Amino acid sequence: MNIKNAQEAVDNWIKEHGVRYFNELTNMAQLTEEVGEVARIISRRYGEQSEKESDKSKDLGEELADVLFVVLCLANQTGVDLQQAFDKKLDLKTKRDHDRHHNNKKLK
Repeated sequence: MNIKNAQEAVDNWIKEHGVRYFNELTNMAQLTEEVGEVARIISRRYGEQSEKESDKSKDLGEELADVLFVVLCLANQTGVDLQQAFDKKLDLKTKRDHDRHHNNKKLK
């Protein structure tokens, strides 16, 4: 599934199951909450914090999907073609960062 299809799938889901989009500020708060859940898993599973028993069953993929869902909601409700924006950003990063990362001594 490409990003455009994902945006359409989210829009269809909202129309069929969600009644309507939450407003942009609510979705921004939701995004922050979901990113926090991802951060908690990463910091405890891969970082230096110990993982609590209650966190061991948390699914990182599911939490990342929650972040993606809310990002797609925000793109839909603000009229952003995320496929186009992503392609443009990837092209920019490719041109700008190719040599920079190859020349970064910290990455060797």
